[in-house]
Amino acid sequence: MVHLSIAALLLATASAFAPSTRRILSPSTSRLASATAPADEFTSESAKKQIGNDSFLNQDLMTRAINGPGVKNTEKLSIGVVGAGLAGMVAAMDLADAGHDVEMFELRPFVGGKVSSWKDKDGNHIEMGLHVFFGCYYNLFGIMKRTGSFDTELRIKEHIHTFVNEGGKLGALDFKFPIGAPVSGLQAFAKTEQLGLEDKFHNALRLGTSPIVRALFDFDGGMDMVRELDDITFTEWFTQLGGSRGSLDRMWDPIAYALGFVDCDHISARCMLTIFMLFAIRTEASVLRMLEGSPQTCLHDPIIKYLEDRGVKINTSTGCREIVYDTDESGKPSRVTGIKVGPKEELRQFDTVVCALDVPGIKKVLPQAFRDAYPMFDNIYNLDTVPIATVQVRFDGWVTEMNDDVRMMDISGDQSDGRGGGIDNLLYSADAEFSCFADLAVTSPGEYYKEGEGSLIQAVFDERAFDRSNDQIVQDCIDQLNKLFPSSRKLKCTWSSVVKLGQSLYREKPGQDKFRPKQATPISNFFLAGSYTYQDYLDSMEGATRSGLMVADEIIARADGPTGLKAQSKTAAGGAKAETFENSKAKVPFFASA
Repeated sequence: MVHLSIAALLLATASAFAPSTRRILSPSTSRLASATAPADEFTSESAKKQIGNDSFLNQDLMTRAINGPGVKNTEKLSIGVVGAGLAGMVAAMDLADAGHDVEMFELRPFVGGKVSSWKDKDGNHIEMGLHVFFGCYYNLFGIMKRTGSFDTELRIKEHIHTFVNEGGKLGALDFKFPIGAPVSGLQAFAKTEQLGLEDKFHNALRLGTSPIVRALFDFDGGMDMVRELDDITFTEWFTQLGGSRGSLDRMWDPIAYALGFVDCDHISARCMLTIFMLFAIRTEASVLRMLEGSPQTCLHDPIIKYLEDRGVKINTSTGCREIVYDTDESGKPSRVTGIKVGPKEELRQFDTVVCALDVPGIKKVLPQAFRDAYPMFDNIYNLDTVPIATVQVRFDGWVTEMNDDVRMMDISGDQSDGRGGGIDNLLYSADAEFSCFADLAVTSPGEYYKEGEGSLIQAVFDERAFDRSNDQIVQDCIDQLNKLFPSSRKLKCTWSSVVKLGQSLYREKPGQDKFRPKQATPISNFFLAGSYTYQDYLDSMEGATRSGLMVADEIIARADGPTGLKAQSKTAAGGAKAETFENSKAKVPFFASA
């Protein structure tokens, strides 16, 4: 079976480089151009390194994230950052290191954005999603090294992606192999138990004719092919040259749901192939890590300390209510002068404003005049989002322990090093409505293991279940876990939580990439950040980190000089004073004149 799959893959690989007389479902080069931001559209040389094909393999990006911007501006800007998610906090780190006065405003009572976590009244850590760190998160790892959390707050997992099927049958993409990528990836797909013989053959045939194979020999050529596939779904791409429905249903759909919370029939081929391109080229890309405990403790608290040590003020429960701006002679918005924040709509004035929000957040705060004047802002409203429900369920034993009933019920002793029963890794399933799940008491025991308690399963339901009541979602989670792990029917649920996020990631459907805005905008002192903004990665923690570094680089590159951001601010302030003076003279009664 393995030899047959490898033979199909090698045969298809050869055909991937053969001349072709047709291109099936291939978008036009004009659409490719609209979806790719040229490097010359960025001012900062450092920001340019975050885009383009080279950025995917550039491990030096980690060094850049570790060291910070490496420059201090001559001029000091006052900068308001709206949003204290990962993108906003990373941007604030670099801007503070470059010598600027930075103040942040966050609507929620805690930081983190879509990576937020908090404690309930009983001390349980609640999360807004399940967060996994791929080995190709070079920028995020650099930030964690910079704040001192990388070596202490991440737990590396076995190099295997595990699928749990009904009845407890396991399948896997096992990347463990003496030889690294691409051989480790080829053998993982060839040997996987997740697919039957026929599906495995067709899967190998389709992957062998994919841009991934070309990228092994010509990365630029392979990546350019991937960019051209943003206007079709993964299913369209996969089935047009031999891929089977069975492969999609049993293996690719769970992966698609885990990446973007939509299935292969609706997710962009570019999105799926981008991540698997990295898996094929870099051995470490498919290695998974998870936090030692909660995102707040392990990821955000070290960043907060870094910011506060540099004088950055973070205002929580203080959202932006309005962006205040000037207009030019034609009535177009020309400059942001400040923001109104908090319940009292206090006006705060800044030299520069960064909106580091998610898609629903930026849609709410952008003035209609910005959309009317500049297509870049209006394009954002073409981006859609997906709803998710994150479920946490605590049990009185170990749910994923299927081999030993005694161990499954044993909740005594120190489990902090993963010695509790069960699987210490991220899990996928084609037979459940949750896209991915994990036992946090095993994978992240620092804060999720409780003495005398068992598994804490965290599962992410997509829009198929979103409209159900919280109680129903919890029961559905338990029922589906029982189906996947039959022995878990002996266990009782002792606690549960459901967090619904009506608008989470932007929907990675075909044709969306061209609507993603750059960090610098047509309004010279107004900038954007967030994982939805243009960067060559997915809507993810790494994407958010990249965008934060890029927006900081763009501001730093534009801060100084006779036409820089500070000079613009001084000119605008001088003009405002002159206008005020003229207005005051006009109001003086003639009899009061000297």
